[in-house]
Parts: sequence; structure tokens; C-alpha cells
Amino acid sequence: MYESIRAHQTVVIRQISRNRAEQIAYYRFLENEQVTLSELVRSLSAHCQQQVSGRHILSISDTSEINLQSHRGRLKPDGLGVVGNNKDVGFFIHPTLALDAETGFALGLSNVQLWTRSRERPDKEERDRAKLPIELKESYKWLASAERSQRCYQRGEAKIITHIGDREADLYEEWATVPDRYNHVLVRVHQDRRLFGQTQSLYTYLSAQPCEGTYSVQVMADPRTGRTAREALLGICCASVQIQRPEKLKGEDYPPSIKLYAVEAKEVNPPDGQDPIHWRLMTTHPVVAIEQSLQVIQWYCWRWWIEQLFAPLKLAGLDIEATQLESIDAIQRLTLLALSVAVRTLQMVEGRDNPDIPASVAFCEEQQQCLSQIAPTLQGQTQKQQNPYPKASLPWATWFIARLGGWSGYRSQRPPGMPTLVHGLRRFEAIFIGWKTALGGLVCTP
Repeated sequence: MYESIRAHQTVVIRQISRNRAEQIAYYRFLENEQVTLSELVRSLSAHCQQQVSGRHILSISDTSEINLQSHRGRLKPDGLGVVGNNKDVGFFIHPTLALDAETGFALGLSNVQLWTRSRERPDKEERDRAKLPIELKESYKWLASAERSQRCYQRGEAKIITHIGDREADLYEEWATVPDRYNHVLVRVHQDRRLFGQTQSLYTYLSAQPCEGTYSVQVMADPRTGRTAREALLGICCASVQIQRPEKLKGEDYPPSIKLYAVEAKEVNPPDGQDPIHWRLMTTHPVVAIEQSLQVIQWYCWRWWIEQLFAPLKLAGLDIEATQLESIDAIQRLTLLALSVAVRTLQMVEGRDNPDIPASVAFCEEQQQCLSQIAPTLQGQTQKQQNPYPKASLPWATWFIARLGGWSGYRSQRPPGMPTLVHGLRRFEAIFIGWKTALGGLVCTP
């Protein structure tokens, strides 16, 4: 089933099924209670484990919601939860994406958490949220993902791990429990923390540090905030800080203070009408020079890849929120399969210009053979219209898929994005099926 979803780039069962019998089999698989979410997650983790040996891993986590409100009337009530405004129905996913710290290339998913939020969820005042232990809060997902991902990386013999999160992951509990000799943490600061033994707060202390240099980053557009895509020049400063344990954790088994390193990056001369980019980052990695500050910023910028992971899952092709399945359990199983496919699409986007990555990352041997056979029909007569990449490399395969998706093939043109690759993969699947049939039904193996 995974191979069919991957090939067709959709989770619509009738589109990935070759016949009625296969369609029924897929539905039975997704509704089978013996196919547990934990086993599917374990399969994803096992694949990731095979890729991390000897590497410094950036372990990036983020949360997204799967909103099923558009077909609420079709859903079975068992297990239904609320999302967003606490009125729409759906569930939450919290995947952890492993990247190579040297290249930023996605290696797989080390862990995925899924959960539903109760419709009878009391408001914050009623729950007295601040007094709850971290284990009883949704924010525990950050500690859980770090712990479970650690096991994956350790089994895969990763060299070192850096756990990266956005502002929601700025938790004293995480700073106190996750870091060790092999595990570091890098998080965007969410709150102006008290500094141990000082009258100044974190924000005030950082703002008083001298600018040590500048760094240019590509900023993606964000329609939600009105932010435009641009190249932003950031002024950089850094400092060693000792953050103080929050009062709400007094009496808990956490140290009274923790030594960290803070990096502030603030946009210089932002465009008129645009809020400046302003990141305050904290990490357990030593940062005492501008080169180390720039490395921390680069790692944080690569957090953007997990946000891109959600694009093919929810919009560009797979469209998990439009599934016709009726039970939450079945939709969650399908979501895990779709997440794996989304990672493959992401790898194609990331590796489209890197000839050192083998095509076997995303295409089986028979699929590569098929691409070789149809290559003459996708290449032109001139040198500019020829595939410039080494055969059997990932960008070699991606170039052909992009051509099938409508890309011109000229390197002067904008490189193919996810929608183009999704369309190309759909066309390639039809070609591949015909090719296998003509050769007597070769079976593709992962």
C-alpha cells in the first residue's frame, strides 16, 4: 500500500487501487485494529535508524493539525477530537525529522506522535494549567519526542544529536532533562527568562551585547502575517547565560539554574511595512565566536524543512484532510503512511542538485530502469536540454520526474517544486505500470 501511495502521490484509495479487490484490501488494512499505530511508527523509525550511522543529526520536531471538519458528517464519533478553534474536528501530529547536520538533507522520521484533544477540554483557568506536571500537558510531546528519537539514533549509532524546536519547545523541563554528552538542544526563545544571580532579564542582557557580525538568510513568505519573501541581513550577537529555574518548578527535581548559550539575530533595515526578523536562540552547544553563532543560525534555518514536510501531506498532492475514510483510527494509520511518502518527496526537492545522493533513496531498481528507457523522450536535441546529472543519482531521476510534471528542463528556469514533482510522479506511475506490463509484469521492490 505504501508503494502505491508513494507512486500515485495521493491517499485517495480508489486512485491507488488497480481493481476492486485491491481497494477492499486497502480498506481492510486501514481498519484492522491489529495494525497498530505504534508498529507503523516503529517501521518509520527503523528506516531512519539505518541512515544515521556516524552522523551528527539535527532532530527537528513540530506540530500540525489534521482538520477533518469538511466531512465531519461522515466520520464515526469514536475517538473524535477537536482542533484549531476547539470546534472543528480532527487530530494532531508531531513528527520528528532527522537531518544530516553537515548538509541539511532529510534522512527520515525518527518518531511520530498522534493524539486527539477532548471536546470537553476545560479552559486554562479551570485546569489551573501552570500547576500541572509536564507529563500531564500537551507540551510533554517535546520531551517524549526527544526521548524516543534518542533511542532511534542510539540504535543507529549516530555520532551526536541536536534537538531543534520552535518557541513552543522553550521549556525549562527540556533544558534540564534532555541534554547530555551526546544530546544537545537548540530552541527559539519564547519567554524573557530570569537570569541567575542578575537583575537583568535575558532579553535586556542580550540587547546590550555588541554586534559581532552579519548573516544573510532567505526568508520565506508567510501569508498569515503578511511577511514577504526576501533576503534578510541579520546582525548577530551572542552571550553565555545562566537561566534561573521558574518559580512554578520550585520544589521539583530540577536544578536551580542551567548554563546555556544565547544567540540573537535581528534584521538590519527591513523593508518598509515589514516587521524585522528577530530570533533569540538558546542552545547547549558552546557559542563563543561568530563562526559558532552562524552555525547555530544555519541549523535553526533548516528547521524550515519540517514545515515543508506538511505541504505535500496536506496540500500538494496527498491531501490527507480530504480522505474519505470514516474512522479516526484508519485516518491516523493512513496519515503515517502518507508522512513517509511526504519525506520521499521532500528528499527529491532537497536532493535535486546533489549528484552524491543515490536515486535508490526514492526509486527502486525497476523504476530507475524505466526512467532510463523513457529518457530519450524527455530530453531534447541540444546540450541545454540534456539531463546534466550522473545516471542513478537522485537529481538524475528527479530531473526526469520534473520533466514529466511540466518543467522545461532549462537550468535557467526556476527549479521544480513539490507540485511539479507530485504531478510528474503521477504521470510516471502510469508509464511505469505500462512498462512493467509490457515486460511481463516485473514487480517493483523497495
